[in-house]
Amino acid sequence: MRKAHLLMLAACTLAAAPRTVHFQSEDQSTRLVAYLWEPSGGGQHAAIVLLHGRAGPYSSLAKGVYNATTLSKRHQQWGEFWADRGYIALLVDSFGPRGYPEGFQKGSYSERPAEVSEQTVRPLDAYGALRYLRGRRDVDPDRIGVQGWSNGGMTVLVTMSDQAPGIANPTPRSGFRAALAEYPGCGMDAVKGAYHAYAPLLVMVASADEEVSPKICASFARRAKAAGSALEFIEYEGAEHNYDDPGKKKQSNPANQAATAETMRRAEAFFGRHLLR
Repeated sequence: MRKAHLLMLAACTLAAAPRTVHFQSEDQSTRLVAYLWEPSGGGQHAAIVLLHGRAGPYSSLAKGVYNATTLSKRHQQWGEFWADRGYIALLVDSFGPRGYPEGFQKGSYSERPAEVSEQTVRPLDAYGALRYLRGRRDVDPDRIGVQGWSNGGMTVLVTMSDQAPGIANPTPRSGFRAALAEYPGCGMDAVKGAYHAYAPLLVMVASADEEVSPKICASFARRAKAAGSALEFIEYEGAEHNYDDPGKKKQSNPANQAATAETMRRAEAFFGRHLLR
């Protein structure tokens, strides 16, 4: 299983660059850049919007070149993963168009500018991506999900709230059909108190996370489920923040390897259940 997993990561790393597209955020002022992976075959496909974390969508080795050829290995890996399974995958760059293509350093959360807020701004990008995908002939407009990592996972939590900005009275038919948040921070003001996700939500955290608290996320999950959310919560023992980064440093930890493989298995089953049926 470990050998097959490593071979899959290597194959994704060598894959061709995705197509670059542009569309308007629901903030009505930002023209976003995004990267599109397309499956083979014609007809309409289910689609997944991908939301990057605090470091942005690009590799730390980009050296000032921020485009489809310098995306991080994790984003390239997941884009190819979904395309290989018949989905259209769309990775949205929320930071570059607003002047922060390099993203933000670890521990900088309290200093980040309001124009990249995961509570008020980035959900508008997610809904801009939803609108864009629904306008494509090759996308089934009723079968679109969203996946995010870290800060992007936090964006997912806000995006899937029945009080989300960017959409009025959301339902699985008017908004996203299902959502996956990997190792998000769950202590944001936007998800404190009463929280109800309007569509199925899968949250995955790491027990040895050094950036966000899995305990706070477990408490959030209990509150959300008590309020009627269709939420599944998974905690991977011994895994770290960014456990599915395919780089050697993260994947040298057996717990990260196991969490990555299990996350891919669960993610495929989850979206298959909610987007393909």
